[in-house]
Amino acid sequence: MIKYYTRACNFKYGSAARQLIKRKQALPLCGNKDISFNEIELITRKKNKVSSKIINYKNVNLLSPIQKKKVKQDLKKITIKRKNFLINVNFFYPSIMGILNLTPDSFSDGGKFNKKEKSFKHIKYMIKHGANIIDVGGESTRPGSKTINPLTEWNRVKYVIENFKKNFKKTCLSIDTRKSDLMIKSTKYGADIINDVSGFNYDQNALPKLRPYNIAKVIHHMQGTPNTMQKNPKYKNVLLDIYDFFEKKINDSPSNKKIILDPGIGFGKNLKHNLTLISKISLFHSLGFPILIGTSRKRFINQISGKNDSKDRTGGTIASVLFLLSQGVQIFRVHNVNEVRQGILVFKKILSHK
Repeated sequence: MIKYYTRACNFKYGSAARQLIKRKQALPLCGNKDISFNEIELITRKKNKVSSKIINYKNVNLLSPIQKKKVKQDLKKITIKRKNFLINVNFFYPSIMGILNLTPDSFSDGGKFNKKEKSFKHIKYMIKHGANIIDVGGESTRPGSKTINPLTEWNRVKYVIENFKKNFKKTCLSIDTRKSDLMIKSTKYGADIINDVSGFNYDQNALPKLRPYNIAKVIHHMQGTPNTMQKNPKYKNVLLDIYDFFEKKINDSPSNKKIILDPGIGFGKNLKHNLTLISKISLFHSLGFPILIGTSRKRFINQISGKNDSKDRTGGTIASVLFLLSQGVQIFRVHNVNEVRQGILVFKKILSHK
């Protein structure tokens, strides 16, 4: 079986992008005329053999009939404007998902915000400094972590979930959990997003239970479990394997299009896998949904920076965020909200300056 994939590339920004689109020399990325592209990488996969070629989008008609049909379908998804299905979130602009870990053992901030007063103080801080989504989690999913029972997990997040919308009506609430009981409880308290790192594979009851609620879901990729995911992860082709995973999940849920895609940096991936996903992230635009990435404080930053590593890994986090922003990624899941927002504001200003 031969399968084809289309990755937008050769991006231009700001006024240069708008002028190229106006002259019909480039296409808008996700309907955003501030990011254009005029080339595509056509990737061909035949069993375990992968090849690719880069062509100008105007030369699509020179391809074989099967290739042409697939690329034209993909280009429609790549260029179409993403629907805004979340409150106070516009996919035309980068959004920040602020992380609130209510766990004693998360890899970078375990136990730091567990007390009620501290948790709400931190939520207020993140919103004030640019977060329009808050992701609340009560179970650590760091490499090697063990699964906890649903009651323990709910007790950790209960106060924040039950009181969030009373205090922050205009901010999106995301619940980071693998368990259907917590998903349903959170939905009843106004949660806007279910963020399941297992890609809804851990709890087989999750998707059937959520069906009546029509709630937004993050389709997150993880190989294995948090306890096993970093034990020699392997792929035939990490980029295409995860694309196929997303495609299947989307096709399995045809009635719900409130989907966000997260390739799961660091979740069952080694350094080479992570770098491939980050550098080729624009492939996932051809699935037609917003993309979320979490690189904040991840181990790959340490693996690259070596002696220049730091506790918060702020420099590496911002570097990865800005590259991903240049590739059209819409949502960034981060710990250091203010620093990342500052980096985005400066980067966007430089790109748009004439």
